Amino acid sequence: MFSRLFGSKKKEKIETAYNGQPLVNDLSFLAVDMHSHFIPGIDDGAQTIEDSIELITNMQRLGYKRIVTTPHIKVDHYANTPASITNGLAEVRQALKERGIDMPVHAAAEYYIDDYFLGLLDTEPLLTIWKNEVLVEISFMFEPIQLGEIIFRLTSRGYQPIMAHPERYMYFHHDFDKYEELKNRGCYLQMNINSLLGYYGKPVKQTAEKLFSMGMYDYVGTDMHNIKHTEVVQNITRNSELMALLQSKPLRNPLIQF
Repeated sequence: MFSRLFGSKKKEKIETAYNGQPLVNDLSFLAVDMHSHFIPGIDDGAQTIEDSIELITNMQRLGYKRIVTTPHIKVDHYANTPASITNGLAEVRQALKERGIDMPVHAAAEYYIDDYFLGLLDTEPLLTIWKNEVLVEISFMFEPIQLGEIIFRLTSRGYQPIMAHPERYMYFHHDFDKYEELKNRGCYLQMNINSLLGYYGKPVKQTAEKLFSMGMYDYVGTDMHNIKHTEVVQNITRNSELMALLQSKPLRNPLIQF
């Protein structure tokens, strides 16, 4: 795959990033991770505050400067609210402070698009990554009916949707026009970094590589839940071709401020 991506310019790509700057061997060029699950005990991510601290410390070692953690809001599984997320964020921040760990952490949410989400959209402000940007996910099993209309409802209410890990929706794999349609409807696309190492399977890896090489992604996130995810990300930073790919396109991550 990478011989096709880089061709005869492979050496040049490994030496310099898209902006002509030398490549780095950690993830400091991203600056901000905007998709993770670090608030303890409220979803399938960190379960204890010790888990949270270990994961966040590892993120710092990987080169990240700021974190936006995004607990699931999925009513049938994780019925989180702004209050439960805000309270959990306060706990994490206090624990970091007590341990002398200087890592700014903000919290938003990863919203699952369903009828409950549409109700939230009509009744309360959504938690945003920054400014008006909202992280959403859809079913891994089937494409939601009237997805385009739902995206329109989001944008008409002033939100900028970010579609989480679109490479993992396998019903899109044989119709890349679906990705173009998401972009044309106003969605940003966010890749899970572990997709590039085949963590979610070969078809997901191949789709992520293709979308990235096409410049379709706006964000890269870890979607980190546990130490196993950390180990995969560490392996990515040791892979010169993957690091060259990650630094070959402009991304919005460094723009996030809080």
